Amino acid sequence: MAVTGSPDWSLPPSTFFRKSHLITLIPTSNLALLFSLPASNLRSLHLNSSDCPSPILEQSSIALPDIHLDSNLQDFQLPSLPNVEDLNDFLCGLSQNTGTEDLIYEYYVKAKERAGFRPEKSTLRHLVRYLVRLKKWDLILLVSRDFVDYGVSPDRDTCSRLVSSCVRGGKFKVVKALLEVFERDSDVATAAFEAAMRGYNKLHMYKSTILVFQRLKSARIEADSGCYCRVMEAYLKLGDFERVVELFDEVESRILDFAPFSTKIYGILCESLAKLGRVFESLEFFRDMKKKGIAEDYTIYSALICTFASIQEVKLAEDLFNEAKAKKLLRDPAVFLKLILMHIQQGSLEKALEIVEVMKDFKVGVSDCIFCAIVNGYATRRGYNAAVKVYEKLIEDGCEPGQVTYASAINAYCRVGLYSKAEDMFREMEEKGFDKCVVAYSSLISMYGKTGRLKDAMRLLAKMKERGCQPNVWIYNILMEMHGKAKNLKQVEKLWKEMKRKKIAPDKVSYTSIISAYVKASEFETCERYYREFRMNGGAIDKAMAGIMVGVFSKTSRVDELVKLLRDMNLEGTRLDRRLYRSALNALIDAGLQVQAKWLQDHYAGKSGYV
Repeated sequence: MAVTGSPDWSLPPSTFFRKSHLITLIPTSNLALLFSLPASNLRSLHLNSSDCPSPILEQSSIALPDIHLDSNLQDFQLPSLPNVEDLNDFLCGLSQNTGTEDLIYEYYVKAKERAGFRPEKSTLRHLVRYLVRLKKWDLILLVSRDFVDYGVSPDRDTCSRLVSSCVRGGKFKVVKALLEVFERDSDVATAAFEAAMRGYNKLHMYKSTILVFQRLKSARIEADSGCYCRVMEAYLKLGDFERVVELFDEVESRILDFAPFSTKIYGILCESLAKLGRVFESLEFFRDMKKKGIAEDYTIYSALICTFASIQEVKLAEDLFNEAKAKKLLRDPAVFLKLILMHIQQGSLEKALEIVEVMKDFKVGVSDCIFCAIVNGYATRRGYNAAVKVYEKLIEDGCEPGQVTYASAINAYCRVGLYSKAEDMFREMEEKGFDKCVVAYSSLISMYGKTGRLKDAMRLLAKMKERGCQPNVWIYNILMEMHGKAKNLKQVEKLWKEMKRKKIAPDKVSYTSIISAYVKASEFETCERYYREFRMNGGAIDKAMAGIMVGVFSKTSRVDELVKLLRDMNLEGTRLDRRLYRSALNALIDAGLQVQAKWLQDHYAGKSGYV
């Protein structure tokens, strides 16, 4: 057996560490020399042995094997544990030297065998921090039992860090055991429980936070403002806003000063009240908070501005926004989105663009959602030409479109007839990886239909399917209408069956498209079959469907069906236009149904002013 020069010299406990031992040769009369030795000298004394007991604590009568010592250590001898009264200083010294800190646990175990030994807080602090760093969770559990047995725990900060580390490491059973130990020590209990709740919140384990708080209350531990802050945050995230308000009332009655959690607690309260619809009450608490000299936080401004903007309280939302802007407390992109949507709904589109300029000043990126909201707002309020112009302006200003904005812009270009520009934008969209947007495909396919480019539409459909993007009912409707106009009934039927096979439910437009296709081919019986299916599925008659079927029943002299259609339309409140009225009236007169013709005149002609 010989000493090696391995750099891995640490001495672990018998069941959790490697079975290797360190021989440190120092004169017993000068313990301080142990901590002044260079780490390289200590690391050179690594003794490989799997069976023998640790020579550090053996009697001097045990013979040692021949070992080759570093020349700097030739004059030193094996140490023994100091007297009981010096053990704590000895253990702390071990942890403070990088060359000996790996010895602390084994020496601590041996020290416990000495009668009269009682660890001090400082000793436990060093030991716990060492075990946490090595993530020796089982050893931490063993040491935590000593907290109870000796009636001493580490300081508050160490206990807090210990619990936080266990939560962060996912050792929830260890956390539970530690809290059982710490709840007996009033000096550290509150800090330990707060650390557990803080850790669980970071992991989004809000229900666990609530359970810890309930345990704290049942153990009659005095909760501080930090504990209330953590549990209020948990209830906020879970959507129990009423409970947040109740907890605020409770903490306000028990604790005069919430510091250092004052801002956070008021922020949670204001946000909860806003989400409960009690936004003006939330604003009062916010103003009261400012009067007390509590620092404002951007999250409070965010909650208030978003809520006031949502309920169209324009003046209050703008005032709070300007206030937050002056204090440089605008960080939440949701605030800008809410304000932009508010201005769009109010028709103040220029103000929406002013918000974008503020975003640039605060270095907040214009998201795809915001970009799209502005383009769609202009399209709705001022038409597609205006939408195209504002899109191009924002692009010039450095805004980056995403998939949703691209889809809206492509639709706008198609609507204003800039088809080549729409195709260029679609290719640009594909190059950026946005190749599965159904809305963009729909806009281009519709454009191809309007321009009679049937083959291009079908090629785009095939490309769409290849990329794993499934067509929706809107796309099928467009394609069926296109093929119907071309009297390509075979392709119309194929599309219809494909839609049914994929379990895409046809809507009113689907039935109108396929019935129109068969009308153009004069296949009126098929038209009637699809119409009956439409009505059996609960379809309501609109003017488009009524116009088609009045023509079908008139041409096929199905007067009884025509009369039924007219009565159904009357019951459902669907009006006939002048052309359809004349067509239906002539069909009834030609069939000699004077009573029905008179009924039609009474119900439609008088009310609609038809002659």
